[in-house]
Amino acid sequence: MKHPANFFPALFLALTFLGSTSSGDDLRVFSADQKPNDRRLGPPLTLNGYHPFQPVASKDVWLNQRQQEIRERVMLAAGILPMPEKTPLRSRRFGRLERDGFAVEKVYFESFPGSFVTGNLFCPTGDSLAHGEKLGKRPGVLCPHGHWRDGRFYDVLKQGDAAVNAYIARGEERFFNAARNPILARCVQLARMGCYVLQYDMLGYADSTQFAEHRRGPRPEMSSSRPGQWGFVSPQAILRLQTNFGLQTWNSVRALDFLNTIEDLDPARIMVTGASGGGTQTMMVAAVDDRISAAFPCVMPSTSMQGGCTGENGLYLRIGQGNMDIAAALAPKPLGMTAADDWTIELETKGYPDLVSLYKMLGAPKNYEAHFNIQFKHNYNHVSRTQMYDFANRHLELGLKIPVLESDFKFLGPDEISVWKNEADKPANWKSGPEYERAVNATWARDSDTKVADALDKAEKGDRSGIENVIAKGWKIILRRSYQDVGQVEFTLAGKKKTEHFIVMSGLISHKKEGEEIPSLFYYPTDWNGEVVIWLSRKGKAGLYNGDVTQAIKPVRALIDSGLAVVGLDLFMQGEFLHGGKPEQVQNPDGTFAGKKGVPADSWQRSPVYYYGYNDPIFVRRVHDVLSAVKMVKTNPKWNVKKVSLRGGADSSHWLAAAGAMAAEAVDSVEISNESGFHFGQVDDFWNEDFVPGAVKYGDIEGLIAMIPTEKRLPTAQGQ
Repeated sequence: MKHPANFFPALFLALTFLGSTSSGDDLRVFSADQKPNDRRLGPPLTLNGYHPFQPVASKDVWLNQRQQEIRERVMLAAGILPMPEKTPLRSRRFGRLERDGFAVEKVYFESFPGSFVTGNLFCPTGDSLAHGEKLGKRPGVLCPHGHWRDGRFYDVLKQGDAAVNAYIARGEERFFNAARNPILARCVQLARMGCYVLQYDMLGYADSTQFAEHRRGPRPEMSSSRPGQWGFVSPQAILRLQTNFGLQTWNSVRALDFLNTIEDLDPARIMVTGASGGGTQTMMVAAVDDRISAAFPCVMPSTSMQGGCTGENGLYLRIGQGNMDIAAALAPKPLGMTAADDWTIELETKGYPDLVSLYKMLGAPKNYEAHFNIQFKHNYNHVSRTQMYDFANRHLELGLKIPVLESDFKFLGPDEISVWKNEADKPANWKSGPEYERAVNATWARDSDTKVADALDKAEKGDRSGIENVIAKGWKIILRRSYQDVGQVEFTLAGKKKTEHFIVMSGLISHKKEGEEIPSLFYYPTDWNGEVVIWLSRKGKAGLYNGDVTQAIKPVRALIDSGLAVVGLDLFMQGEFLHGGKPEQVQNPDGTFAGKKGVPADSWQRSPVYYYGYNDPIFVRRVHDVLSAVKMVKTNPKWNVKKVSLRGGADSSHWLAAAGAMAAEAVDSVEISNESGFHFGQVDDFWNEDFVPGAVKYGDIEGLIAMIPTEKRLPTAQGQ
């Protein structure tokens, strides 16, 4: 027989030196009143946390890695990775009004079939046509409006003349009509500067009446699992990454498509600018669409509050990145921003210096600027707009004398600019309310389902391009950590037991950098053949034995008797993570972004985007633990491990599939029976330990299995 020292020599020496044998039957790593010192047991990250910019080491890393990571995470969070099919816009421009130096038209187009984006197109006229002219083309500007009441129809005059005059008295505005509606004021001025300007409605604002409300919360009547019957903030929608944040971002992408239908628009000079929630959309569309040549998000980018609305929060959006990273995704293209007396008040010292350094590193220091107007409250006032006009003048090459100052304009009220003023203007396929909401989710789902089905079909014929470009691309962002990303992992011995045929050892696998700890159990046969099996179970490491650690369950004992070593793990929130048989509260069943109590069950504040936008699901954390265990077994230079495989009970198929997909280069085989018939699509509770936003969008468990090379799937996994 081989001496036990042949297996993990350093570990055996530690056993001999310590002479520690547990008196208990289960070889606990921690005493009953202790729990792992695991960072993940701490409070979850929230939108109100600290979100510093993540610097990179070089220009090459930014341009060839980090920038793409940010872009693809935003796209995934918006449910548009890969991009949905761009169906015909079926746009209409009508109701043109001629004004001094500009004209305004009513417009609408379809982002998805039957999903209408509404707004106004401001066009240069008269002398304004001479501005910004380049090869007969003029620049374009997208203007998402943010959360000012009524959007395009915003009117401070509803609060009385005194409210309007107060803006002028404080130096925030120069003209009465601009003070009434600063959203329209910037569109008018940019058109007078020679630009085409599209001011489009956010969901539920102004003419965007297909949504009765801008924000959505969970509603039982919209949570059906039947195709075409679910709405936003339902399990089926979240499993497909369908959110109003995503639809708003898709509308912005299609707004760019609409701008590019204008015959004399210069596609190389398109800017986007908005404030507050409009600043959020400015950052998002600039991050995901290369057609944006410059961006000016106001009073939004910061390392502090990231955006309180469901339209500003997407699933996985701010894991490993924050608004400063997302805004910077445009670099080295021109980027400007403003701060005010709000959550951006510390921008000058937190965030701004990082982006100054980034743009210097990229060789474009003059392409980034920020203005700290912290004497004013949250705004997009004349001071900020004038800074934006100067930015636009330079980077859109308008050639105007500086400073560019606004002139007054005749106010434009809803009666003049409303797209749906006349019911007869609505297309025949216009729907609203639950009927519309279900229809747009059904369209969205068909698009992604078709892409996944095509990818799996091609893979069966030997073409894995769809697996890599659709399924794997999404799952890799969700799972966030591959075997190569694990880094250094350590092991600490806790106890041992000897039997005639094997030794049982317990210990702690530690990932120091991430602050993660994994209680573990090792079965070492006296005649070890050099192979190690990592065995996963719903019961954690206790799932490997019956009552006493020396009484291994039949399949584990069969492996030991065949000369294989077996490793069991208490994955995150299993086994020794539990107290009194119940898990710690690590996900957020209250669902509110600020932990508010007493909010209604259907409140928009209960959307899961407020947890999963900032924190990994439990399932993902457990996959991380499996990867750490593989790294620990595989890479210790003192251990002579010949093969590593992943196996487990039928109830562990989802972990095996995910870990096998993310560690395919390190494991020799993966056994996935899935006898239980597990599917992520059947998990209908946002806070279930197996709930994974986006899992269905990327092929469910079949998608994960397809990511594992066929030759590494054990026979029971073939065809799954």
